[in-house]
Amino acid sequence: MKLYSYFRSSAAYRVRIALNLKAIDYDLAIVNLLKSQQLDEGYLAVNPQGLLPALETEEGYLAQSLAIIEWLDETYPQSPIIAGSAWQKAKIRNISYAIACDIHPVNNLRVLKYLSNELNVDDEAKNKWYRHWIEIGFEKIELMLSDSSDYCVGDQPTLADICLVPQVFNALRFKVDMAAYPKIAAIYERCNKLAAFDDAAPQNQPDAI
Repeated sequence: MKLYSYFRSSAAYRVRIALNLKAIDYDLAIVNLLKSQQLDEGYLAVNPQGLLPALETEEGYLAQSLAIIEWLDETYPQSPIIAGSAWQKAKIRNISYAIACDIHPVNNLRVLKYLSNELNVDDEAKNKWYRHWIEIGFEKIELMLSDSSDYCVGDQPTLADICLVPQVFNALRFKVDMAAYPKIAAIYERCNKLAAFDDAAPQNQPDAI
């Protein structure tokens, strides 16, 4: 199994965590987003969207991090990532989608490049844009989290935590004040004490710069 990844890609970060939680061996293929390698002909043959990540399997290629993770969960049932009752699974997906569908897409690299290159937005305004969408999203997610659970939903890491941790990493990069979100911050710290999360962290990737 081969994961096409870039150390700071939030979506690739999610898949690295999932693979680690399930103790699945995989090889890394580095695609440098800053050098636009995701638009190279060779990579577009793997993922026509020109986005990260992509996972090479015996059955072919998969893209979109949530689709990859759900496939991994169904194919490798050890350490389930979406588990529990139908209601609990829905709650896991609720938080996951709030991050992956509502926060992340408006702040990913191609959006930031468009703001800079096409709309001539300066760095200060671009960073304000980034923080705005994270802060709005985190304000709502903080309300969704229980005071009694160690993780986003229940007492084991799930897809929700897999989505949350990379988003908090980005929030810290852009100087979001996490004191406003104590439950999110506590989950982030708790997750990063686990090897599966720590080993997947951007700073621990071979292409980290």
